[in-house]
Amino acid sequence: MKRIRLARFVSVLTASATLLLATAPTPAPAAPTPDVVAETSAPSLERMRMNQRVFDRVWNEVRRGYYDPTLHGVDWRAARDRFRPQALAALDDRALYHVLNEMLDLLDDGHAGASPPAAVRRQDRQYQRRAVMGLTLMAGEQRDVWTVERVRPGSPAEAAGVQIGWTLNTLDGRAWGADVEVFDGRPVQLALTDETGARRDVTVTPRLMDGPQPFVADRSRPGVLVLTVEQFDEGLGRWVGSQLDGLAPDVDVILDLRANPGGRLWEAESVLTCFLPRGQAWATRTTRSGRAIVLRADGDCGDHDGPVANPVAVLVDRASRSAAELTPAALQEAGRGVVVGETTGGSVLIAQDTDLPDGGRLTLSRSDFVTRGGVRLERRGVTPDVPAPRTLAQRRSGDDPTLAAAIAALDQARSASVAVAER
Repeated sequence: MKRIRLARFVSVLTASATLLLATAPTPAPAAPTPDVVAETSAPSLERMRMNQRVFDRVWNEVRRGYYDPTLHGVDWRAARDRFRPQALAALDDRALYHVLNEMLDLLDDGHAGASPPAAVRRQDRQYQRRAVMGLTLMAGEQRDVWTVERVRPGSPAEAAGVQIGWTLNTLDGRAWGADVEVFDGRPVQLALTDETGARRDVTVTPRLMDGPQPFVADRSRPGVLVLTVEQFDEGLGRWVGSQLDGLAPDVDVILDLRANPGGRLWEAESVLTCFLPRGQAWATRTTRSGRAIVLRADGDCGDHDGPVANPVAVLVDRASRSAAELTPAALQEAGRGVVVGETTGGSVLIAQDTDLPDGGRLTLSRSDFVTRGGVRLERRGVTPDVPAPRTLAQRRSGDDPTLAAAIAALDQARSASVAVAER
């Protein structure tokens, strides 16, 4: 089964992706000890057959469907000859998916990544009640380096004293990977490094918690509606439309897309339909065959037949990716919204998820993307109109100068508009 979307959360092994540590509450067999692994010299016949099926599916999907028919100059047949024997010899999911992602790295494409079954299960259950530690991790330029991006309030990780900005080294003495699972009530030992380079050893006991809300509306500030979007999931456009229903024209709207990894292209189009004239072009995507498809504001904004007139600001940071980049870029180019924060990640291609035979998932770029103005955001990102980064200390304390800067920018724009009208 295939799903067309922008590169997104599920690409947990690709650079700059995010991963919520959440798992099923049922126990799993203990990981083999180093001695047991050392004695196991070859996978079972059943394992080899599955490894072969998974590898061949990934290799063929790239060969037939990657958006660049030249595969960025990579000799893909030579890649198969090199990596296929390694994949067939993999003893477990970690080894197999390490080989797959090493091969996909040859494409030099941050969207191309294979997620093991455990990571797919987490992704599919992310909003359900489940056992969690309460950490959101972000992968850096080095695939195996994971930094704590968020600590969920009230979670076991918060109780254990884990801090934003720390680096996770190992879990129960084993390097973290997307195949690792944790379970309700089963303590795990985390070895982390803080921002000073000091080692921090903590024990965290995962427990069942309700899933977070994917979209949250905050009306606590007079004259300001803040819409926080965790990712571009199904129903986002209609939800934004419902929040705009009956909104007074003097209320400022702020879209908070910080640490948003992207998601469904249709939902990005629907959000833009809430603020741009219906039918207005905002981008172009180009398929593998070279066919150019103009994207227009024709999405689902609930009961709104036309765009709202409220002033708009969009909050972004370095972890804003994919749909969370093209949305502010489109509003910025149209002169419809002010972008506030940090330059985004520059990870904007139209990708597709493909289910793999073992329950894993391949995310692969299927179309190129440029803005209405012809700007290719890939590896470039969106530059904010108002730079307003948050320091590590501010993130930990809850101070939000980025939001304050957005409110100030909208106030200033409103004052300037009134001054012009009074002349």
